[in-house]
Amino acid sequence: MSETYRGVHWDRPGADALEPADSQTATQIADNLWMSTGLSNSYMFTTSAGRVIVNTGMGFEGPIHKHVYDAVDASPVHTVVITQGHYDHVGGIKQFLEADGSTEVIAGGDWRTWRNDNERLARFRTDRSAFAFMPKVLRGLKQVGERFPDADISQGEITPTIEVTERRSFTIGDLTFETIPVRGGETTDSLVIWLPEQRICLSGNTFGPLFAHVPNLVTLRGDRYRDPLDVLATIETVRALGAEMLVTGHFEPIRGAAVIERELSNLHGALQHVHDATVAGMNAGKDVHSLMRTVEVPAEYDVGEGYGQTKWNVRAIWENYAGWFHHDSSTELYGVSPRSVHPDLVELAGAEAIVASARKRLDAGEPLEAIHLAEIAGDNLAALEVLVAAHEILLAESVNFWERSWLQRRLEVLGKQIGSQQ
Repeated sequence: MSETYRGVHWDRPGADALEPADSQTATQIADNLWMSTGLSNSYMFTTSAGRVIVNTGMGFEGPIHKHVYDAVDASPVHTVVITQGHYDHVGGIKQFLEADGSTEVIAGGDWRTWRNDNERLARFRTDRSAFAFMPKVLRGLKQVGERFPDADISQGEITPTIEVTERRSFTIGDLTFETIPVRGGETTDSLVIWLPEQRICLSGNTFGPLFAHVPNLVTLRGDRYRDPLDVLATIETVRALGAEMLVTGHFEPIRGAAVIERELSNLHGALQHVHDATVAGMNAGKDVHSLMRTVEVPAEYDVGEGYGQTKWNVRAIWENYAGWFHHDSSTELYGVSPRSVHPDLVELAGAEAIVASARKRLDAGEPLEAIHLAEIAGDNLAALEVLVAAHEILLAESVNFWERSWLQRRLEVLGKQIGSQQ
């Protein structure tokens, strides 16, 4: 593999460019295939037997997707295909179900797991993703409220009429497509849609929101671990199709069989290396933090880290295999946080001495160590100022959407804490 190859991730938008649906028109991307962009794209096939909709966006995005599609073809919706059970794929489904109940709904066989997770953890996950997505969601709610004030924008839930547990072919009018269940996407109910005659693959978010970036094996908002071996198998499943166009969950399709092959090969090689290096390190007795610092993707695999990160994947691989107990301290076994002794450390050393050590670490270019120390000192104004400076250094160095969103939110909170003391 040539080391001079430039991955497509360099020329595709990052996650900051994700925006809620607000298109005035749908975009045609292939014969009888249309795209409506949003927090996760929706797609429409036009057929002689009616429309086939692939993914429906968030609940508040559904009216916009329906509106732009109706302007192209207002025939009944024959089938809705859901490529995974996350909110941004299923939420707008109510807009596309025919009143007579004739619309088929196709989903992966494990769809109940993700519906149930969505329900039982709704508050937890909403709270934990708000720092990254709430401004976009509020903007989307405002936009749809202005354009469709009477629309039902509540979040929908799917009830599939067809559950796909093995590769299956469908013919609807003049369209023939296959649904391929894969466990290595963002969810274990993920489906890949394959049109063999057109050589088009609709992968949804199988490879994450940002194609050609390392997979996000666990999210900052909190999600089930994604097994790296399942991800590797899924990459190979899609790679074997030999697609000439890959239609992903976000942004424009990737075109060209050679480009798609190279990118999927890169993704596979990068993740395989990280997996194997992590396992080797575990067997060699190395601790997880050492491996997070040292395991890297080889330069020959030109992949991005704009949504997931290799260091996070190292930890996800470790804990997916070994669980939460790292055999580091007996305190891991009990419900007492290290923070419980912070007041004792302040009493012993004094807040000023601790902050001075934190500043020394900061000056030495060690912002993470500075944060560890400054957090011991609590709401001390000088400690808060160190925390701000350390977070600003980390933010300036970050190219990852989730990391940047978290650091920006922490800076907002720290700024308010400082303001309250001045």
